[in-house]
Amino acid sequence: MLKISEFQTKDVVNIADGKKLGTVCDLEIDLKHGRVDAIVCPGPGKFFGLLASGQDIVIPWRNIVKIGSDVILVRLDEKPYLIEEKSYKEPESQSQTYKPYVHT
Repeated sequence: MLKISEFQTKDVVNIADGKKLGTVCDLEIDLKHGRVDAIVCPGPGKFFGLLASGQDIVIPWRNIVKIGSDVILVRLDEKPYLIEEKSYKEPESQSQTYKPYVHT
């Protein structure tokens, strides 16, 4: 069994082209079935998850070939699936976004 913190210390390498994709920054977990669906690596140019275009690489669990002591080997033959990070936007008016629940 691996802890999330152990995943975050491993390099992720694509065996299709030999490129290092980075390290694991997040996991996508299916809570209903109790399994990991994908690992997420910082997108191109990110440094510790900062200072980049705001895209992360999502690698489906089925694409993981081997998890070693210091590296995770994956096979991404096609272009990796990139997700846009959601940036927080301050609401224009709090009354538009928040309606208190009143128990009657």
